[in-house]
Amino acid sequence: MVDAAALTGNWTLDPVHTRLGFSARHAMVTKVRGNFDTFEGTAYTDADNPGASHVEVTIQADSINTNNEARDQHLRTNDFLDAKTYPTISFKSTKVEKLDDEHVRITGDLTIKATTKQVSIDFEFGGVAQDPFGNTRMGFEGSLSINRQDYGVAFNAALETGGVLVSDKVDIDIEVSAVKLVDANA
Repeated sequence: MVDAAALTGNWTLDPVHTRLGFSARHAMVTKVRGNFDTFEGTAYTDADNPGASHVEVTIQADSINTNNEARDQHLRTNDFLDAKTYPTISFKSTKVEKLDDEHVRITGDLTIKATTKQVSIDFEFGGVAQDPFGNTRMGFEGSLSINRQDYGVAFNAALETGGVLVSDKVDIDIEVSAVKLVDANA
């Protein structure tokens, strides 16, 4: 069992050790995977009162990376994310629930292209550790699926064999390494 004091406090996402990834079906036969390379996030966790916890994440939409520059450029256009008009994607929690000692559900507002929808993400707790540099780290992994049409991400093309070029369903995978902020008053 992890000490409540180790879990309680302010945290920041470590972008080098955190992955905000996604996948969607392409031509209905395979998946294209990618992630966002530029983001920032903060959290406050309260081990004794999980409902007092909260999370905020801001993603730079133009940092989308599928390891194919031509596709990434297309994903940045109005056909998909319209990154020039809507430079950020954001998530702000509205509710945090402890499901058991290893799982938490975070519900909040996901905003893409100025459209906000409530989503819930179930996370598995990875633990708390002290890194070699004296930082306290906490890890979580979670996932959810969204319908991109709900956010105005509507581009598609019909295939001769039936189906469409890009699935509406997008699976989002989140692997978090958060670093506890040191209280200057401690």
